[in-house]
Amino acid sequence: MRRLRALALLVSGACLVSACSAGRSAAPASKGQLVPIVAEAVRMTVGSPLVDPAQITSGGPGVDGIPAIDRPVHVPAAEAARSLVDTEQVLLVSLGGQALAFPLRSLIAHEIANDRLAGVPVAATWCPLCNTGAVYERTVADAVTTFGVTGTLYNSAMVMYDRASRSLWTQPDGRAVAGRATGKRLTVVPSELLSWAEARRTFPRLMVALGSRAELDAATNPYEGYDTSNAPFLFHGRLDPRLPPFERVVGVSFGGRSRAWPFSLLRGARAVNDVVGGQRLVVLWAPGTSSPLDSGDVTRGRDIGSAGVYAPTVRGRALTFQPAPNGFRDRETASTWTLGGLAVAGPLRGQRLTVLPSQDAFWFAWAAFNPQTELVGAPRR
Repeated sequence: MRRLRALALLVSGACLVSACSAGRSAAPASKGQLVPIVAEAVRMTVGSPLVDPAQITSGGPGVDGIPAIDRPVHVPAAEAARSLVDTEQVLLVSLGGQALAFPLRSLIAHEIANDRLAGVPVAATWCPLCNTGAVYERTVADAVTTFGVTGTLYNSAMVMYDRASRSLWTQPDGRAVAGRATGKRLTVVPSELLSWAEARRTFPRLMVALGSRAELDAATNPYEGYDTSNAPFLFHGRLDPRLPPFERVVGVSFGGRSRAWPFSLLRGARAVNDVVGGQRLVVLWAPGTSSPLDSGDVTRGRDIGSAGVYAPTVRGRALTFQPAPNGFRDRETASTWTLGGLAVAGPLRGQRLTVLPSQDAFWFAWAAFNPQTELVGAPRR
């Protein structure tokens, strides 16, 4: 089914559905006028907005029509495991020895979760139209704030707003593009889109963050078939022709350089040792993760795999990685590692690789927000 079946509006716990074909433009509330929250932010901008405000268009829901999670419920992994499926995708983040998993079955209805981890105020975000997961510190100009969903899109990506200044922020890059905070960037907290099984294997005592416990029993995807549709919804930019728009990539930016690896390449290589902008890194990929956007149930999508990007240094020693029958192995110590960067056998058993800032995204979105990106290899057909 190659259609964007719905835009989710969760109001008073009820999901209202409005059908839209993929790639078909939605009519603005008032022709020739800016969406009200965009107009408000433009008025508050000192100087000029960083993007053309006319390109920030209504995606259907109004401001907070998709309600961010402001009072998250934390559930122990053992309890959540009674409902979550091993292959379903979660947004995993760790700080200070603590770890939180945000199931996409929850974020698909909320897109933003305002939370705290190890005492740090964070906003866990996921845009289903771009498949971009990102976690940011929710501090703007030294003040802690919360973020909400504007219901607008820029190049098909969610536009967030902070409730302190009501500035507008593009979700994939955490940049304020209009309003009092224009030009500021949110501090990235490295995160990963992994399967539930991999997240729990990496952090057995992690907590699961949800809007409510009831979300453990709901796994509906209102975007059924979106990641096999024909065109990104409300995308106004130029599509980079080097890959199909919905090819999944994992991308990084260091030292002024951006680079992306297609999942189609990683599926064959499984482990890639590289240097980007002076930063040594390893990209690991493994199967076993369901697409949350394929089936009407986020747990039943086709296997798309998952990727993790890590600093390949442990105890001051640089490591190089290669695939192994039961995971990955470093050549220097022959220790065995999981996709989540945990050593499970060998001299380094119990060690964890440091997660580097990266983004699992659809190619069209990564290329739109990183137009100078390098692309490694070519897709395997």
